[in-house]
Amino acid sequence: MSSTTVPLFPLSAHLMPQGRMSLRIFEPRYTRMVKQVCANDTGFILCMLNAEGDKNTNEHIFPIGTFAKVIDFELLEDGLLGIKVAGLYNVEVRNIETESDGLRVGQYSEQEVWECNVSTQQISPMVKRLKEVFERYTEISSLYDNAQFEDPQWVLFRWLELLPIDAKQKQYFLAQKNCKPLLNYLSALMQ
Repeated sequence: MSSTTVPLFPLSAHLMPQGRMSLRIFEPRYTRMVKQVCANDTGFILCMLNAEGDKNTNEHIFPIGTFAKVIDFELLEDGLLGIKVAGLYNVEVRNIETESDGLRVGQYSEQEVWECNVSTQQISPMVKRLKEVFERYTEISSLYDNAQFEDPQWVLFRWLELLPIDAKQKQYFLAQKNCKPLLNYLSALMQ
């Protein structure tokens, strides 16, 4: 369990372990966050937004997030900072506080990795469809140097990022001890 306080980046998009995401940074609090984590070679937690939660009490941030690191950055044509981040592992966030510039920070504990013993037959429809997504949307596939289509957990995490379901449902899947509920959900979708 970590007692270190780390910056939080609440977002409507979702990043899972081994995932990649490009972000445009324009708010001063997040520019400060990026400078801080890059200077200290640390990371931040990308959190899911809870539309029903109260911002004043920081209940608008779901507890399960992903610890992420900046792996690349650039100055964009519009003058904003562009960063590429990598998701490392899932965490459970607690003790969220708001700093003077509005940046949220919190403590975290690393969440256990899902058990994901899935047969090739069970995962093959998800792999096939994910490969189609990667072929069609180069902005997604270009984020990955090495897509791991043979790894069921990697495939299911990518689907959890891509699925147009609300954050509450994604939190439910992440809170499970294994990947079976998500696998069953995807199997039903792809029939």
